[in-house]
Amino acid sequence: MSEMAPLPGITAQDGFAWRLSVFYAAFFVYAGITLPFLPVWLASKGLAAAEIGIVLAAPMLVRPFAVPAAARLADRFAALREALVAISMASVAGLIMLAFADRFATILAALAIASVFVTPIVPLADAYALRGLGERRRAYGPVRLWGSVSFIAASLAGGVALSFAGAGNLIWTLVVVQTVATASAMTLVPLSERSRLKRQPTAGPSLWKHPMFIAVLAASSLIQASHSVMYGFGTLLWTANGLDGPAVGALWSMGVVAEIVLFAFAGRVVPSVGATGLVVLGGLGGLLRWAVMACDPPAIALPLLQCLHALSYGATHLGTMTFLAGVAGQGRHATAQGDYAAVQGAVFALTMGLSGAMVDRFDGAAYAGMAMMAAAGTAIAIVARRACGWSDRP
Repeated sequence: MSEMAPLPGITAQDGFAWRLSVFYAAFFVYAGITLPFLPVWLASKGLAAAEIGIVLAAPMLVRPFAVPAAARLADRFAALREALVAISMASVAGLIMLAFADRFATILAALAIASVFVTPIVPLADAYALRGLGERRRAYGPVRLWGSVSFIAASLAGGVALSFAGAGNLIWTLVVVQTVATASAMTLVPLSERSRLKRQPTAGPSLWKHPMFIAVLAASSLIQASHSVMYGFGTLLWTANGLDGPAVGALWSMGVVAEIVLFAFAGRVVPSVGATGLVVLGGLGGLLRWAVMACDPPAIALPLLQCLHALSYGATHLGTMTFLAGVAGQGRHATAQGDYAAVQGAVFALTMGLSGAMVDRFDGAAYAGMAMMAAAGTAIAIVARRACGWSDRP
C-alpha cells in the first residue's frame, strides 16, 4: 500500500505523514506520563487508595459518551482536523482546572471534565490518519509507531522528572506536554476536498446494521480488554514474585518495542494478512500469552511472552483500524472510530473492575480469565469472517 501512487490531486510530499507523526509523538508523551504516574500525583494530594481508584475510573466512564459525540460532530461538519485542534485546546484548559483542584470531589470533577476532551483525541486522530494516509497510499503503522516510541521515552523520563520536580508538580508537566501536542495539531495538513462532506448527514445505512462491524468491534474489544490484568496488576504481580524495578521496566518496554516493530512493517503485513485476519492473529497471540502467564512461568520466559504484545495488542489494533477505514465509507471515519472507542472503553472498564477481584482471589492465575476473553474474541472474529464471507484485504 505504501508504494502505490496517491489519489489524483493529492501529493504524498505535502508533509501530511511527518506532521501526523509529530502529533502522535507529542500526544503519547502525555499518555506515557499519565498511565504510570498520575496515581502518584493523586496520592500526593492526600487521596486514599479507594479514592484514587474512583478518580482513575472517571476517564473510562466518560469515554463511552464523550467519544461518539465528538466523532459524530466531526463527521457531521466534515471537520476532523478542526475538531482535533479544538478538543486539544479544550483538554489543556481541563488539565489547568485539574491542577488547581485539591480535594477528592474537585479532583474527580475536574478529571471527568478534562476526560471529555482528552478521550476523543486518539480516535479522531486515527480517523484523520486513516483517511489522509489512505488518500496518499501510505501505511498507518509506520506513522502511528512514533506514538509508541514517545510513550516509552516518556515513561522512562517521567520517573527521572518525578524525582527532581516532585509529585506535586506532575500535573503542570502534563499541561505543558498537552500544550505542545495542541501546537502540533495546529500544524496538521487539512484533508482534501474529496474527504469533506459539507454539513450534510452521512449517507448510507447505519454501521450498526453491518454484521461484520458488530463482530469486529466485539472481537477486538474482548481481545484488547484481555490486557486488564496485565495493565492493572502486572507490575504488582511481578514485584511480588521478586522482580525489581529495572527488570519490570525492561519487561514493559519489551512489549512496546515489539509493537513498534510490527507497526514499522505494517505496509507489508496488512495487505498480506488482511484486516480481520490480523484480529484473529491478535486474539491467538493473546490466548497464548495469557494462558502461559496463568501458569506462573519462570522469569526467563517473560521477555518472550512480552513480545507477544505485538500480536495481542499490535495486530488487533492494526486489523481493527484497517477494517474500520474500509467499512466506514465516505464521511463516517470518525463515527466508526468513536463507536469502537466507546464499546472498547465500556468492555475495558467492566473487565478492569472484575480483574481486581480475580487477582485478589487467584493471584497470577487470574490471567486464565484473560485467556478466555481472548479466546472468545478470536472465535467471534473467525465465525463472523466465515459466515459473512467478508473480503477485507486492501
